[in-house]
Amino acid sequence: MWPPLRTACKLLAQAAPLIVLLFVLFPRIGTGFRFEFRDLRAAGTGFSDRLSPGSIASLANSSDIAFRAEFPGSNTRPIGPMYWRGAVMWHCDGMEWRVPYAPASISRAPNQSPSGITIRQRITLAPHGARWMFALDRPFETPRGAMLVRGDYIRSVQPIRKTRRYEVVSSPEVTRNDLTPYERKEALELPASISPAVRELAQSWVAQNSNSRAIINSALQFFRTQGFRYSLSPGEYKKDDLEQFLFHRRVGFCEHYAASFGTLMRLAGIPARVVVGYLGGEYNDLGDFFLVRQADTHAWCEVWLPESGWTRVDPTNIVAPGRASLDLNSFLEGRIASGQMEPRRSAFLARLARSAIFTNIRLAWETLNYQWDTRLLGFDADVQDVLLSSIGIANHGPYFLIVEVLAIAVVMLVIYFGWMQLRTRSRVNPVKVLYERFCRKIARLGAQRHPWEGPSDFSMRAAQLLPHESERIRQISNTYISLRYAPEPDAIMLDTFAKEVSAFGR
Repeated sequence: MWPPLRTACKLLAQAAPLIVLLFVLFPRIGTGFRFEFRDLRAAGTGFSDRLSPGSIASLANSSDIAFRAEFPGSNTRPIGPMYWRGAVMWHCDGMEWRVPYAPASISRAPNQSPSGITIRQRITLAPHGARWMFALDRPFETPRGAMLVRGDYIRSVQPIRKTRRYEVVSSPEVTRNDLTPYERKEALELPASISPAVRELAQSWVAQNSNSRAIINSALQFFRTQGFRYSLSPGEYKKDDLEQFLFHRRVGFCEHYAASFGTLMRLAGIPARVVVGYLGGEYNDLGDFFLVRQADTHAWCEVWLPESGWTRVDPTNIVAPGRASLDLNSFLEGRIASGQMEPRRSAFLARLARSAIFTNIRLAWETLNYQWDTRLLGFDADVQDVLLSSIGIANHGPYFLIVEVLAIAVVMLVIYFGWMQLRTRSRVNPVKVLYERFCRKIARLGAQRHPWEGPSDFSMRAAQLLPHESERIRQISNTYISLRYAPEPDAIMLDTFAKEVSAFGR
């Protein structure tokens, strides 16, 4: 190896422990002054605060990563479809829904506690410039820097402009509160522009059924039996085209079915709202995490039932059975293979993407990216708190942590320099050490060795200055020369030399 490169590698190896220590322990200040050199507008989430026809279908071919999710613990992974809750839309305008302009934060009441299983998730969220955060139905414990919003979803206090890693706890069976009069009024509001035909359809279900569940089943049966189709390219709809969708074209993506179903439920007198988030995700068994892409953006409905509170109803499952149990790409590939949809790419590319070799390479690459993001780029104040707590170092604030870091750094430096000194000593020639000791003894007697003098010249000069010690000086010097320049010093001679040096000057 090139000597300068070898020296540089050696210095880097010696400094590595201190570098790692400072990286792990030095306080991370969550001030938002870390810049991400990317276009956040292009890397936005798969939805905004408004759901309109085509807003989700346009993302069906997007491979951009929304977030990755882990489930710490062996028994916390959800059973069944994974609905990642992102926003709840209350304001209805036919085929268009939106989030309230000022979402109100809420807090769990003391009597609101999980009545069933709880699911802990560790989310690594890609930056998107907005405040959306995601969790499985329904978030119960919110992460730091986030709030629980009316509608049971979490929202960041600050826009998310860098990769954010957080933990959240969800419970699908959180004890509910009753629907307040204000919420009931808001969940039944309708635009005046809905056509008479659509109103008559909803009223026919009310006339035929005596309870809300039966009305819901009639609506789902309507979508099941009236020739509705699931399509990535349903064509353009406007917000007032509800009648066109229900009675004429009958082709749409998840947002069309969620928006129309929610409107029909309100027309039938059942409080309803639309939820937007993500559905499913691709499991990476190499990294043990789920990868959720923008293509997995999804919309579904929730209706209020007196016996169960807000209850999820996903009308897309009626038109596209199996969508809830798969990520979108896997679901679409299955429909293409069965001839239910047109291929989105050539048959060769489809076979290549499904091949075992290509899949393993892709999963390995995604795992590497994930570890890079979470272990290095995503090592922020939240992750540091979790790590320090796990090793018994409580975070009492940045200044206290700086003192701890400096104390540990001093200890590390003392250990390092002590180790270096021991290494230096272990490499010292014992013959040379004994001779230098001999020279110091002669110097105390009045014969100082000059730096340029060799052992033979110094021996002659010292013998002249110290005639009473001349014989011993010559003897010790000759022994030193023999040992110093021998290929391998003789052990017996070295022992004799040590004794002579020790006895000199007594």
